[in-house]
Amino acid sequence: MSQLKSHPTATYHTTAINETGVNGVSYIKNAETYPISSPSLAEPTGNPEKFLGLALATCLNATLESIAEKNQLEHQSKVQVDVYQAPDTKGLKFLIDVTVFIPLTEKVDEKRAQAMFQLAEARCPVAKLLGNSENVNFQLVHEWD
Repeated sequence: MSQLKSHPTATYHTTAINETGVNGVSYIKNAETYPISSPSLAEPTGNPEKFLGLALATCLNATLESIAEKNQLEHQSKVQVDVYQAPDTKGLKFLIDVTVFIPLTEKVDEKRAQAMFQLAEARCPVAKLLGNSENVNFQLVHEWD
């Protein structure tokens, strides 16, 4: 196995491992194990699409929670991430639609909601990783169905 890179400023580290491909398990070294299968099998297990959606939704909403807390606002945001798999010129690709709900209140008007949305997108590590892709779309809404 190759040498690990040194990241002296890192505040957290985990090691995710897959040794079985799409059908089997993925696991966190010395910790949790996650059964996985191809999304085409419709098994009630994990797959890369689900994990990617959960990572982005959780990270982005946690960032919004931090922004609300710092501004002494109630955390009311919600994040929905739709992940699609589609054919690409070289195999498959993911198309991701991110919907961020921030309700308008007495303390949060449209301008403030937009500022919180943009700040969260700029601060969230997963959003920063994926956000420059033409396959990822972010939108702010004020109604949650």
